[in-house]
Amino acid sequence: MRTQFGSPIDYFLELGADTIHMNELLGKPLHMKYVGQQCLNCGKDRKIYRMGHCYNCFYELPQTADWVIRPELSKAHLDIEDRDLAYEKDVQLQPHIVYLALSSDVKVGVTRKTQVPTRWIDQGANSALEIVEAPNRYLAGIAEVALKQFVADKTNWRQMLKNEVAQEDLFEFRAKLSQHIPEEVRPYFLSEKSDKWDLDFPVQKYPAKIKSLNLTKTPEFSEKLAGIKGQYLIFEDDTVFNVRGNEGTVVEIFIS
Repeated sequence: MRTQFGSPIDYFLELGADTIHMNELLGKPLHMKYVGQQCLNCGKDRKIYRMGHCYNCFYELPQTADWVIRPELSKAHLDIEDRDLAYEKDVQLQPHIVYLALSSDVKVGVTRKTQVPTRWIDQGANSALEIVEAPNRYLAGIAEVALKQFVADKTNWRQMLKNEVAQEDLFEFRAKLSQHIPEEVRPYFLSEKSDKWDLDFPVQKYPAKIKSLNLTKTPEFSEKLAGIKGQYLIFEDDTVFNVRGNEGTVVEIFIS
């Protein structure tokens, strides 16, 4: 889902040529029907392997290479190609942010500066604080590797959806972690940055006991939409549907 920062955040689901403003559907019944699968790259009716792509495309495209998930593997700053050097230079050789976010417990992560605050919205973070602004992806990646020895780098998605978020001071966390910033990244440490992002999600009711919807096993599903957080749809009966995790799935949606 495409998002727009606001209070609350606006969500837009793009289905082919159609765009649905999901906030307007809160409290209304939705009917979802599984149709099939379609690779986001080649467009063929193939089983989705990862990140919305079929097996062949996943292992060929530059945007699904290992450095995407593990920034410390970036090599474009060394003029070394992984899959497509022009693409890798375009993405890797731009400012990147290392941040602390509160989605469940405090976590550390990396995102391109142009993806602020979209990255935190997609993770369902209630708040976030930028702690490093590095000139490339590699430096941000080695900072993350160093810091995740002392703070988590993953979100507990169940706690995030239940809105069970730790009460932590991100500024205090930044101060504690400052001594663990790698030497070559220290010039980019944002020790005095005072702008913290607070995010407000359009949720009428958080789930008490989560049930995850798998449309390949349950091809049709109907229920009232109770909220949206991260890239999840939350339904009245505590069912949740991971939109990002189902990229490449062809779905028909009927609105009552």
